[in-house]
Amino acid sequence: MAAISSDNRGLRLVMRYTVLTLIAIIFVFPLVFMVMSSFKPDLQLLRDTSSIRAFLPVGDISLNNYFDAFDRAPVGLFVFNSVLVTGLTVLFSLFLCSMAAFSFAFLEWKGRNILLSIVIATLIVPFETIAIPLLLMVSKLPWIGFEGFSVGWLNTYRVQIIPWIADGLTIFLFVQYFKDLPRDLIEASRVEGASWWQIYTKVVMPLSGPVLATAAILKFLVMYNQYLWPLIVVQEETYRPVMVGLGYFFQLNTAWGEIMAYLTIITVPVLAFYLVLQRAFIASIASTGVKG
Repeated sequence: MAAISSDNRGLRLVMRYTVLTLIAIIFVFPLVFMVMSSFKPDLQLLRDTSSIRAFLPVGDISLNNYFDAFDRAPVGLFVFNSVLVTGLTVLFSLFLCSMAAFSFAFLEWKGRNILLSIVIATLIVPFETIAIPLLLMVSKLPWIGFEGFSVGWLNTYRVQIIPWIADGLTIFLFVQYFKDLPRDLIEASRVEGASWWQIYTKVVMPLSGPVLATAAILKFLVMYNQYLWPLIVVQEETYRPVMVGLGYFFQLNTAWGEIMAYLTIITVPVLAFYLVLQRAFIASIASTGVKG
């Protein structure tokens, strides 16, 4: 009976890994097609789409599409803008949203539950309903920076960052995670004389690696894929992100090979960010824990 049970477990394990492998292949296929197509001229690219050759490095392979993509648009500038805007927004969002969630989860103050409900309710409000009011607001807001005093945030980095720092989903993720942490840790820290800031920085946040990684990945994807808002508030090429820059390749004549090369280039930061967060996530699980 023990041998039969062991065989059944082995069979289930094989079936599980087989299904997971098939799912992984399905998700990888578009990436493989994108990368392989970026090395092919347009005619060959379109001809290969009807066969398995679309996923293979066969035919007239070269880097011409990449050179042409950089000639058609300032690709490096677009990638830099998106990485800068996305990176700063993620950092500020994790800091401010985690502090707000800490207040909701651990501090007692009047109206806390009502305000949290309002924050969560903002998740059902589509961006399109607030785009025009937000545009009118940021076009009149003052700003004091290194260049001095100015009115209006259009055609700047800040107009792509500040409106997206705080959001209901990130706050909600942190609140739910913080509520699952043992209250004994907080009470013991308070008894030992720790301030709320010390509890936040030295007790709660070191245990929050999983939710930090999750919130960072979700925020990164949202910000890196921003299209409508930058299209509205940024008219100067100097501040345009990668998704707005994609429109350069549909002007005049559509060059599919260059588009695939551009998509391959802008996918690299996403993969790099994911790999870094994955390692940080694993390290946080291995290095932190809660003892009862």
